[in-house]
Amino acid sequence: MFDWDDVRIFIAAARAGSLGGAATRLGIDAATVGRRVARLESALKSTLVVRSASGLQLTAAGAQLLQVGLEAESAMDAAARVAQPDVVAGTVRISASEGFGGAVLAPALAGLHVARPGLRIELAASSGFLSPSRREVDMAITLSAPDSARLIVEPLTPYQLALYASPAYLAARPAPESVEALSDHDIVGYVDDLIYAPELRYLDEVRPGLTPHLASSSIRAQRDIIAGGGGIGVLPCFLADGLTRVLPGVLIERRFWLSTHREVHDTARLRAVTGWVRDLCAGAGERLSPY
Repeated sequence: MFDWDDVRIFIAAARAGSLGGAATRLGIDAATVGRRVARLESALKSTLVVRSASGLQLTAAGAQLLQVGLEAESAMDAAARVAQPDVVAGTVRISASEGFGGAVLAPALAGLHVARPGLRIELAASSGFLSPSRREVDMAITLSAPDSARLIVEPLTPYQLALYASPAYLAARPAPESVEALSDHDIVGYVDDLIYAPELRYLDEVRPGLTPHLASSSIRAQRDIIAGGGGIGVLPCFLADGLTRVLPGVLIERRFWLSTHREVHDTARLRAVTGWVRDLCAGAGERLSPY
């Protein structure tokens, strides 16, 4: 017979993709996580994870146990809500794009912590997104609407992007007067084969065939390249403080989407955080869409 607490630790390791990540989430050391997963494997007489350079990989048995464990976890959460339906406490992991997560969500988290001290927020703000349908996160803010029956999906907020350059760059080189003139300038953008969503192909919308001279998979790095005088690039307007807009006729419209897993969507902690995110975006409307 196995210990349910070992399953809980295995689920944390599977979600984090590493022993260290699970240890941080659980507040224990990585060696303990490893021992507990090994003990579970021994009890079940089955290999659940394989360690590799990229982290933990689930075996077929591990993937099956993860699904069963998540269902059991959801059932226990539901039972707890019957006893304490309005307690706003526990962990909420949010996946968001690097730019939005870093520039909009992160600065506001301190205020959320003051208002909801029982919540533990984990913000995964990076290029690419983790998936609530696979229970990697509780909530995701994405560039397009996920297509999964397991998710509750809603439009969150529109936002705008425009062309920007640094004052120093424009002091050295006159601003372009047309999109055709961009071919005479240094362009900053994404690394083409590392673009993880079609919504990020901004340069093709500005002018088909426009190719960056300086490129990064990180929108925050692109912003720093532009701020350092590296050229002209498309940025979300909420990342453009201190920069100068060029070609005001070029304006790109996008939308963020909010999704949560159906099984946790109506928990008190998710209701509190989704409400906070909606209010935050409503208050930042002019910053997200200034034109």
